[in-house]
Amino acid sequence: MKFSKQQQEKHEQAKALLTALGLPKAQCNDRSGWVFLALAHVKPSDSWKDASAPLLPTVNIMEFIRNEYGMDYKPNSRETIRRQTLHQFEQARIVDRNRDDPTRPTNSKDNNYSLNQPILAILAEYPDGGWLTKVQEYKEAVTELTALYERTLEKNKIPISLPNGDTIKLSPGKHNQLHADIVHEFCSRFVGASGRLLYIGDTASSRNEGGKLLFMEAEYLESLGVPPMSHDKLPDVIVYDKDREWLFLIEAVTSHGPVSPKRWIELEEAFKDCKVSRVYVTAFPGRAEFRKNAADIAWETEVWIADNPDHMIHFNGDRFLGPYQKKN
Repeated sequence: MKFSKQQQEKHEQAKALLTALGLPKAQCNDRSGWVFLALAHVKPSDSWKDASAPLLPTVNIMEFIRNEYGMDYKPNSRETIRRQTLHQFEQARIVDRNRDDPTRPTNSKDNNYSLNQPILAILAEYPDGGWLTKVQEYKEAVTELTALYERTLEKNKIPISLPNGDTIKLSPGKHNQLHADIVHEFCSRFVGASGRLLYIGDTASSRNEGGKLLFMEAEYLESLGVPPMSHDKLPDVIVYDKDREWLFLIEAVTSHGPVSPKRWIELEEAFKDCKVSRVYVTAFPGRAEFRKNAADIAWETEVWIADNPDHMIHFNGDRFLGPYQKKN
């Protein structure tokens, strides 16, 4: 691909900056150079002192590279850019993720990246000023910058209290907040003191990426006749009521669907060897989500709505909360 002299010069300067900042060789390559130019919003005819830090989703980064530098990355390159460049830039404290909303889920389509202030200070001096001094200041401060950034991320995580007194933390997001509400609000009302949390997922990564597992008592589940299985087969939350010998299989609905007839069949098959009775529950954060999904909910299952935590909706049963007996 043929680039103009200005385009080539800016690209080489971007890679030289990344090298000076101490990034590994894999993050000083051509792709990372283009991405750095996009993050700085520096066009071929711009001066580096004009660099800025717009909030850029990955797709906008790719658009800038294509429009200003003629490097056309295909749509399926988005994950490569995110995982092999932006992720490392974040770790090195070159960029901030979601500066506008640190509580945004890590798998949100609205995730964005922006250069941080120490990097902008370096660019303001590059290439003719005291930029190397600024680079040294950045390197000396990077440990402190990393700790501050991680404290900000940690502050926005959602705590879950376990029965043994331990606390685990879920990544921020509407779905994980519903997980916390299930443990703290639903279980306290409808399971009680004899309840034991056996599994909870974290939606920081999608199910397809295999990043759902957060907490699991695998041995206890096996003692109930639940065999090891991939996490995509499990519901979002599993709680066991030891007194009544009921296993609550709970799906949390903010984007994924409820316990539908299809999902009910899948769960019945996955838990067919379970030695205790099963109670199927779909949890919603509010009535709006419930209304959108009501037609898909399987009969003989339960519904709980977090913003009306004292009540449940029982779908066509001859009894209130509890397992349903199979009919011949």
